[in-house]
Amino acid sequence: MSPKEFLGKENEKLIVQAIESAEHATSGEIRVHIESKCKAEVLDRAAWLFKKLKMHETKDRNGVLIYLSVNDRKFAIIGDSGINKVVPEGFWNDIKEMMIGHFIKGEFASGLINGIEKAGEQLKKYFPWQTDDVNELPDEISYGK
Repeated sequence: MSPKEFLGKENEKLIVQAIESAEHATSGEIRVHIESKCKAEVLDRAAWLFKKLKMHETKDRNGVLIYLSVNDRKFAIIGDSGINKVVPEGFWNDIKEMMIGHFIKGEFASGLINGIEKAGEQLKKYFPWQTDDVNELPDEISYGK
């Protein structure tokens, strides 16, 4: 199964809606990237994609990437330096554990949506939406091979 087929069209729409909803309350940016295989250490791969997707170029350095390698059953959550400075210690691991609970049951879309919502809550708390905010990055899910 290709990464693009993994979630299905309806779930893909729900995830994009969750990103859009979360970002309407914050200047932060959330991306989801899905690919088949992770040929490196999962955090290294996610960090590389974070840079490739230009997530480190947001004005407030408040981008969040949720990376999922479907065939390897690996995933990571990476926040940029701006958000990492302000979230509580262990925050990303807490989200990851919550998402794992969904993934174990095969609820991948629900896990991703809940992860997006939790990240969005923190982004809203520390980087609330301002009238001059612009959407700096696409909300669509990006896919690898």
